[in-house]
Amino acid sequence: MIDISVSNLSKEFEVGKKILDGLTFQVDQGERVGLLGRNGAGKTTLFRMLTGELDWDEGEIHIAPGKGLGLISQIPVYPPAYTVEDVLQTAFRRLHDMERELGELTGRMAGDSDPALLKRYDALSAAFEAGGGYDTATALNKVCNGLLISRDMRSQLFSSLSGGEKTRVNLARLILEDTDILLLDEPTNHLDLRATEWLEEYLDKYKGTVLAISHDRWFLDRVVQRVIEIQDGRAEFYAGNYSFYVEEKERRYQEKLKQYEKEQAKIGQLEKAAEQLRIWAYSGNDKTFKRAQSMEKRIERLRTTDKPTRERRLDMKFGEREFRGDEVLTIKELKKSFDGRTLFDHVNLEVVGGERIALLGDNGTGKSTLLKILLGEEEPDSGKLRMGPTVKVGYLPQIIHFDRPERNLVDTMLYAQDCSTQTARNRLAAFNFRGEDVFKPVSALSGGEQSRLRLCMLMDEKINLLILDEPTNHLDIASREWIEDAVAEYEGNLLFVSHDRYFIKQFATRIWMLEDGHITDFRGTFEEFRAARDRAGAQTAPPVKAEPEKKEKPKRPGGTKELEKQVAAAERAVAKAEERQYELSLKAEEVSSNYLELQKVYEEQKALEEEIAALYTQWEKLAAELEEARG
Repeated sequence: MIDISVSNLSKEFEVGKKILDGLTFQVDQGERVGLLGRNGAGKTTLFRMLTGELDWDEGEIHIAPGKGLGLISQIPVYPPAYTVEDVLQTAFRRLHDMERELGELTGRMAGDSDPALLKRYDALSAAFEAGGGYDTATALNKVCNGLLISRDMRSQLFSSLSGGEKTRVNLARLILEDTDILLLDEPTNHLDLRATEWLEEYLDKYKGTVLAISHDRWFLDRVVQRVIEIQDGRAEFYAGNYSFYVEEKERRYQEKLKQYEKEQAKIGQLEKAAEQLRIWAYSGNDKTFKRAQSMEKRIERLRTTDKPTRERRLDMKFGEREFRGDEVLTIKELKKSFDGRTLFDHVNLEVVGGERIALLGDNGTGKSTLLKILLGEEEPDSGKLRMGPTVKVGYLPQIIHFDRPERNLVDTMLYAQDCSTQTARNRLAAFNFRGEDVFKPVSALSGGEQSRLRLCMLMDEKINLLILDEPTNHLDIASREWIEDAVAEYEGNLLFVSHDRYFIKQFATRIWMLEDGHITDFRGTFEEFRAARDRAGAQTAPPVKAEPEKKEKPKRPGGTKELEKQVAAAERAVAKAEERQYELSLKAEEVSSNYLELQKVYEEQKALEEEIAALYTQWEKLAAELEEARG
């Protein structure tokens, strides 16, 4: 069954410039489809048409009858007094209406024995139960926990939230409505890693249809099964996830390039032959002249393939300053609180030359605050911070700010970089700011374009410590790849905050995880960090609670065999923990001359000793139960 059908859709905002030009595609029931295309290709415009918010010029759109459709990017306007809880409860409006009617029917039946009332009550009661009317609180808490919407946040006025928080609440409301068709417009833009992973797991179990616009390549790989790319107003189709799309797009490019080159070679041969025939025709041979004309017509018929083009990458490279010495950054006992809440405390870190560090953590844990302290824009409550003597910092903030946004791009470059007009235009052109675009005021640029302009200005500085705060936010995939090319060329020190797992995977060689007021320092790649976290989570999983003692204990399923398995599992867990304890003792000897590292090892040893004690207790308990069961 087809859930969404789009046929020959066209839309023109400026005369002669069609943003959509005969767009045709369909999405079947239960499909997960990614909608790709550069910024301005018409993806969000299409979504507004699908929801009925925007009309189109030509073509047809059909949504399957009876199917509810929800768009994540639309944040409805609610009454000023609505709290987050009120907004979330609107997802259960139909169930609340049924509940009120059930209450009214109960009151009426107390004094009226009309069989019609009882029939209506029975039917409504069954529908209320089938719709999950008795489980709304459970569903609500589950979604709120997954998207990190706390109890305190649920009591806040919806109007007081930030744009990102409103997006998160709206996503929760949409999920709770159990919509048949989900239109997701950049759903991960305002989500941290934990909430994004929760959304991916939810969509994996979701039974409806998903059409997603996203520049999060990891998300696209995890969620979508098919890709539709809008290019020049039309649809290109790819039968796989994002990684398949990248490979297949390159394969098609190479295939078309070969076809074009083969065609051009043939045309070249024929043109040479036609030229020779024309020379001979000057002698008055009409037949030769006609042959030349016939060959030229054949050449025109052969011109069927346009030369394929790739998206132009930015011609950019960070200026680098020579780095002398190993010391880049030393942090000792750093502490920072905000509004009575401790963001982090007892932070002790040391950075040496050549390291590439990803600073990770949930939204609101203090990542950007830590960066501002490193940059001298914020003062810590206590602790010390020291930069190496030859360190020169380059910084790209999360929220881009220009002192004079009314200036055009050329003037902005002239004042900031103290360069000639031609040099400014050349640098802007390298960042795809060309023609009349360079005379736009900075205030007219999109968020992604402002990030690109700030990067353009940053490229010319001689730096050896590059600090990036969410560098890929608001950027389309092509722009993200441009930044990645520049960072890959950069050989200096790198510290960045990001929720873009593709970016983290590509560049991080060390992870700082900020959570619960402390930073876990992991030396390794993002994949190694995730694997270590998974192992740690498996080892410290809470033991299965034993049944409370009763006069007659119920028999365990499987008899003693199940107990034997649990005892063996407990023994393996103890053995692993003891093996780790031995490894830590060796590490303590290795770092005995480094106080900071030694302190970390001691803290890890202490935590591991407590874990081993708990594991032994669990093993002894299970072993005693097994002995009793064997009788």
